[in-house]
Parts: sequence; C-alpha cells; structure tokens
Amino acid sequence: MKRAAGIIFRTMILVLLGVTIGIFISNRTLLHQSLGLSLDENDKISKVLNLVRQNYVDSVNVDSIEGATVNGLLQNLDPHSLYLPEQKATSINEGLAGGFTGIGLEYQLLRDTLVITQVYANGPAAKAGLTTGDRIIDVDNKKFSGTHLTVQLVNKTLRGEKNSALLVSVVPPNSAIKKNYTLKRGYVNASSLDAAYMATADVGYIKISKFALTTDADFREALGKLKAKGMQKLVLDLRENGGGYLNTATALADEFLKKDKLIVYTKGVHEERRDYFATDSGTFQEGKLAVLIDEYSASASEILAGALQDLDRAVIVGRRSFGKGLVQQQFAFNDGSAVNLTIARYYTPSGRSIQKSYKAGIDSYHNEIAERMRKGELFSAQSNLNDSIFKKPSPYRTLSGRKVFSGGGIMPDIFVPADTTQNTYLLQQLSDQQQFTAYTIDKLQPQLNKFGTADTFMKDYSVSNDELDNFILYASQSIKSIDSHELLISKPMIKTMLKAAAARFKWGENAYYEAINSNDNTLAKAVEAIH
Repeated sequence: MKRAAGIIFRTMILVLLGVTIGIFISNRTLLHQSLGLSLDENDKISKVLNLVRQNYVDSVNVDSIEGATVNGLLQNLDPHSLYLPEQKATSINEGLAGGFTGIGLEYQLLRDTLVITQVYANGPAAKAGLTTGDRIIDVDNKKFSGTHLTVQLVNKTLRGEKNSALLVSVVPPNSAIKKNYTLKRGYVNASSLDAAYMATADVGYIKISKFALTTDADFREALGKLKAKGMQKLVLDLRENGGGYLNTATALADEFLKKDKLIVYTKGVHEERRDYFATDSGTFQEGKLAVLIDEYSASASEILAGALQDLDRAVIVGRRSFGKGLVQQQFAFNDGSAVNLTIARYYTPSGRSIQKSYKAGIDSYHNEIAERMRKGELFSAQSNLNDSIFKKPSPYRTLSGRKVFSGGGIMPDIFVPADTTQNTYLLQQLSDQQQFTAYTIDKLQPQLNKFGTADTFMKDYSVSNDELDNFILYASQSIKSIDSHELLISKPMIKTMLKAAAARFKWGENAYYEAINSNDNTLAKAVEAIH
C-alpha cells in the first residue's frame, strides 16, 4: 500500500477529484474549508449534467445524479471516502455530537400506539414527568394513537426547533385516564457510554458504543462512580464500536497512559506526520486493564486498542478487529451535504498500519467479515494466523518485545471464538420484531414493580420455563411459524434476552448490559485475565 506507483495513482485521483467536486458545486462555496482549486466551466461532466437538466425526456433529480457521481469517484479512492447527502451528514454529525434537540425519549409502536420505553435523564420528557410504559394518545390536541403511525411520522412529529412546545396527552400503564403534558423541546444529552457497572467486587465494566465529542468526559464521570464502589481493575468493551473522532480516541487513551507515551501518529501525502502523546492527566494509569474487541471494532476503537496493546498497557480480548487505518476529514457544502475524504493513515506506537487491503474492490472489502466467517476465522485463533497477511514475518513489537501484526486489524492477545450456537432465525425474528420489549410492556410490568432496585431484580429474578412458554405463546401472535427445534436451541438465550429487555425497560442500559453479559464468555475471559 505504500508503493510509489500506488501513491502517484492516488495523488492523481485526488487532484482530479478535487477539480470535479469544484465543478459540481460551481458558484457554491465549501463551508469550514475550501478545496482550494480553480474551476473550468468547460468540464465534460458539468456539461453532461447541464444537458440532462435542460433536455432529458423525463424530469430527474440532477442533484442526486451529481451526488452519485461524486460518490463513485470517491469510492474509487478508498472505501471510506464518501459523499454524504444532507440528511446523512446531519445524522452522522448529530450522532457524534453527544446529544440532540428533541424531547428525550425512546419508544416502541405497539398496536398503532406509541409506548415510551426509555426516558433520557434531565431531558424535557423526564422533567415533565413522563415515564416508561406511558402511551401517547394525542399530540397538539389531535388524535395520534391509531392513525397508522410509522417511525418516520413519529420522528417528524416529536422533533422540532429548540424551545418549541409540544402538547401530549398520555395514558399511564394500567390506567385509562389521560394526563396532559406540555413539553418544551430542548437539547438532550445522549451519553456515548452504553453501560458502566461493577462486574465483580473489584472489576468495573464500561461499554463505549462510539467516540463522540463527550466520550472522554462521560468516561471520567463513569470511572469516578465505579472507583467509589471499589473498582480497582477495568474491562473496557469496544465490541461493535465503529469509531468516531480521532481526538476522542487519543483523549481516552490518555486516561490510561503515563506522560509522553506515543499514542498514535498520522501522515499522508498532503499531511505531515503528526504525533499524539499522552499527558499526565490520566485517571486510570495504574490499574489492570482489559479491552474487548471484535470484527466490528473499527477506526478509533482500533487506535485505542492498538496503542494499549503496543505499550503493554492492556490485555486485548476477543476477535480480530475490522482493520480501518484511514483518517477522514469532513468537507461541508452550503446545501448541507458533505464529503468525507481520507487525508491520512494512522499508525500505532510500534509503527504498524492496521488498514486491511481494498485492492480487490469495494464489494470485496465490505464482504470481508463474511469471508472471515466462511474461512472459520471467527471460531478459531489458528484460522486467523493462517491468513496470508499474518504468515509474513512481522517487524512490529510491543514495548516488552511481543510480536504484533499489521495490515488487517488488531489481533487480540486472548482469542475468544464467536458463539453462534444459540443464534437461530427464530431468535432473530423475536429481536427484529421487538417481541421482548412488547412482552415486557404487555405482561411483565406488574412483576417488575415488585423489585425495588435493579440489584434485587438481577439477583432474584429469573425467567422460568412457564414464563418462557407464555412469552412464546404471546410471540406466536406475530410470528406464525415457530420452529420447535430452533426454540430448543435458543431457549437459554431467549431467557437471557427477555430478562435483559425487562431490566432495560425498568432500570435502563446498565441493567440491560448486566443481564446480557451474565453469560458472556468474552467478558468472563477478560475478568479472568486481569485477576
């Protein structure tokens, strides 16, 4: 990937891409940062788009053609350079901002009625007094329930400008009496930490879903609370974390490393090398640390895991990570669309790039995880090492001299195979159709009210065989064909997921992950490794 011919080719493509994007936007200017290229109005692509606009037999959305053309050019560079339409760009940026403007609740549509399943702490809905299980019947004095609701319609109704008012009529659980609430839409904090709880008496567990603007602050707050509960060791769960901001990843690495340790460095043809070093402000520089990764841990997750592995600061547990070692910068247009352009590669402290090859094309690149499964890599540590990229001699070593690999993701120190023994089509159907939460809403609320705290629920509640039978009978109203063999195979996981859904409904994300992780072999291996 560093061959001279490849560099020259990509440089030429970048120049052509910049010119083409400039032509597309014509008199429009880039927000935040210009691409800095003079434009030629005689360009053929621009002429073709104008011909289509003025002469094509049918009406067409030239803007969408323009976007598709730009995206095609970008995807010829690498799999992570993308054109983002306005809605997609907004969604991505909001997701990494650490919050959003709204009323602060999650819901499920059940029998054409919106049922609240989560209320965000300190959001407008929480301040007004809405709780899980409440059903929204009317909105702004108009009938809402029973009007053929869709997710798109609900989101459009609940979203709005900051400080705008929303009048809702709500029926609480086990009641038929409406209560009216006036909500003022506002900024809702949405933590990028999925969960933080004590896994054992001295081992804390923190799961991070993405590296957003607020992740480091969220982590510090969660860590402080766990320390107050006696935490001395930590398991950091980065499984299925697809990344986020590079600066956030380096800030989080700083929490674990001592001053002046190199975390990562970046460089590209047009970007000089930039080094990121740890400071002396870390909040967990000494305690034992394990990091969980899997095949969906990518980008910023790999920066953090790679740094902690190279510096022998943490034991990495799980399966080989995705293998994304490219850094993107977003260039925004004044119509709200944007381009995410790869501007550099990142390298771990030992000097390795973990970017997997994309020479075989975009489709092959995105199907690579499925190919790993086909070859058995998700189930055997040796199958990973049999991959050609890991058979070559590796010049990369950790501080203590352990061999580490480049060119295809982060290889864990302790491999834990994927457990698919209980994954059946039935389990997928139950999850996709939200049957676990629906059953909790319809049947389990009276039982949940018997438990004063999440701790007592975790300790004392288990899904009995009778409860399982009732759940399957309930689900059969939506899933007409339930395979008895699949039910037998998935029985333990169905019980776990039902308990987890109930825990989340009543006590939130911490309780959900505590229930889900109760039978998690990867977490068990990590706890064992740091004891």
